[in-house]
Amino acid sequence: MMNSTVAETLTNKQFKRRFGVQRETFKEMVKALQPEWRATPKPGAKPKLDLSVRILVTLEYWREYRTYFHISTSWGISESTVCRIVHWVEVP
Repeated sequence: MMNSTVAETLTNKQFKRRFGVQRETFKEMVKALQPEWRATPKPGAKPKLDLSVRILVTLEYWREYRTYFHISTSWGISESTVCRIVHWVEVP
């Protein structure tokens, strides 16, 4: 199962190969979406994945165009959650 810890251990070259962007570009994406992010939406439960992991999920989708099913099993979330994450990142 993929998680953010595994992504953090990748070298810069491996990170680019896995997600399709430089690590610095990823950090800029996190910074750009930070104002839109609420860790605890109202009402509801706290999201299972934080902002940086959501961006990694989206980058993986864009990079490989794997199905939501495959990505959901890699990250331990539901297909509908992957769909919502990708949509949220694409249309802030």
